Amino acid sequence: MNSIDTRSPILIFMEEIGGYFIFFKDTIKWTFRPPFDSRSIVNQMIEIGYKSLPVTAITLFFTGMVMAYQIGRSMDALMSGSSIFIGSAVTISLFRELCPVLTALLLAGRVGSSIAAEIGTMKVTEQIDALRTLWANPIQYLGVPRFLGCLMMTPILTIITDLVGVLGGAAIAYISLEITLDKYVENILQYIRVSDFTTGLIKSVFFGMEIAIISCYQGFRTEGGAEGVGKSTIQAVVKSSMAILISDYFLTYLLQFIER
Repeated sequence: MNSIDTRSPILIFMEEIGGYFIFFKDTIKWTFRPPFDSRSIVNQMIEIGYKSLPVTAITLFFTGMVMAYQIGRSMDALMSGSSIFIGSAVTISLFRELCPVLTALLLAGRVGSSIAAEIGTMKVTEQIDALRTLWANPIQYLGVPRFLGCLMMTPILTIITDLVGVLGGAAIAYISLEITLDKYVENILQYIRVSDFTTGLIKSVFFGMEIAIISCYQGFRTEGGAEGVGKSTIQAVVKSSMAILISDYFLTYLLQFIER
């Protein structure tokens, strides 16, 4: 029978937070220690970035379309002709919030679950123990390539989804609101600021780190065979998604404070 954990929920929560920070510290430490497995890093960049491009691009394209349609109709209902400003409204919303957050959430579901399942399966089949017997550090061998892959590809995917989302908004602005592309782009250039773009980009860097650290950590903590792998996968997705949404608030507040 499994023993019942009699510790308080607060203590369990604090221990888990401490575990994440220790794992993050160890990952950073091993990132800068040779040997550097560039092939594994490139493979992870392809797996995390290139293979996630279709789902992120399609999702944000239609998100831009929905936003343009909803906001444009609402603006015209309040004041006829005000939908001419739809370009800047859609772009600022996508750049600052929707593209970095939705891209990260999609990666948490697709990539986070895959990372946790892969490492968790290696843990329960004792492949990680075999790495230790070969004097290979599991964090350096398994964690670092996935960490660097998420760290580099999440911002790149965010930039791509920024562009795709704006194109989706432009398509609906032209089809449904009869706003030409030159007017749409002119309105964007008139009101958009560099900080609107960099805010989302900075957020995406933190989101990528959170996905990698949480997913790898859950994989390394897997116990109990196939059932344990399933639990680790679910926890990786749920905790990564929660971390993204919670940190988004604090990052928004901090970046707004810096911009003042």
